[in-house]
Amino acid sequence: MSKEQQAVEATYFSLIGNTCLAIIKGLAGFFGNSYALIADAIESTTDIFASFLVLFGIKYSNRPADENHPYGHGRAEPLITFLVVGFLITSATIIAYESIANIQQPHELPKSWTLFILGAIILWKEYSFQLVIKRSIETNSSSLKADAWHHRSDAITSVAAFIGITIALVLGKGYESADDWAALFASCFIFYNSYLIFRPALGEIMDEHLYDDLIEHIRVVASQVEGIIDTEKCFIRKSGMKYHVDLHAIVSAEISVKEGHQLAHILKDTLRKEIPELGHVLIHIEPDDE
Repeated sequence: MSKEQQAVEATYFSLIGNTCLAIIKGLAGFFGNSYALIADAIESTTDIFASFLVLFGIKYSNRPADENHPYGHGRAEPLITFLVVGFLITSATIIAYESIANIQQPHELPKSWTLFILGAIILWKEYSFQLVIKRSIETNSSSLKADAWHHRSDAITSVAAFIGITIALVLGKGYESADDWAALFASCFIFYNSYLIFRPALGEIMDEHLYDDLIEHIRVVASQVEGIIDTEKCFIRKSGMKYHVDLHAIVSAEISVKEGHQLAHILKDTLRKEIPELGHVLIHIEPDDE
């Protein structure tokens, strides 16, 4: 299975799961008098749209290079990540606003059976996070990583709701708003998590230096190519699921231009074979000074 297929499969998993959970949370929150669950349902609803965006981003960013996009369409993925973060911030804002409004208004205690619903949701969302984050690492997908953190933030909001409802039920009358305070806390966590998702995507767009481990791997592979004495500058920029590389390779000053050209091609082919996540590899040949 290709990386794109793995990412698409994980996104479909998120779509189906978020749709089912949004319905379950909404109904449980409405009939169980729990705004924390309704807030959870709001987030799951935004997660559905976010997952659609991720699916579109993964499919579009993996389109092959063309005349107008010689480096491919990979930069669409961090842009989609920004939109996903926008959905997260929007849902957190709605949850915070409604929580504050509900704290100021008296309402009934939530139903005890909502705790069983929340317990099952927490387990499912943590499982979903582990599955999707694993796929994001395997595919180098920033938008899939954002989708995974949607699952984790959903699990956290459910934990907050569980604690809030438990406090309200145990302490009884006068503590009905514990449920709403839990939802407010969850919104703060979502805001913080939005930044954690946004920051690496911004670094990707800005070609920030973030790939020391990959650079070291490239140097090790290059050193094993016969005729390559050493490597000098190595610049990497990420685009979608691929890494584009500019590498300066040092060769003997005594060889011909044709031999240097052939060495550059051998090095390029070796790097792309040994490190499949590499996209474009540009080799600049430098003569050995000694």
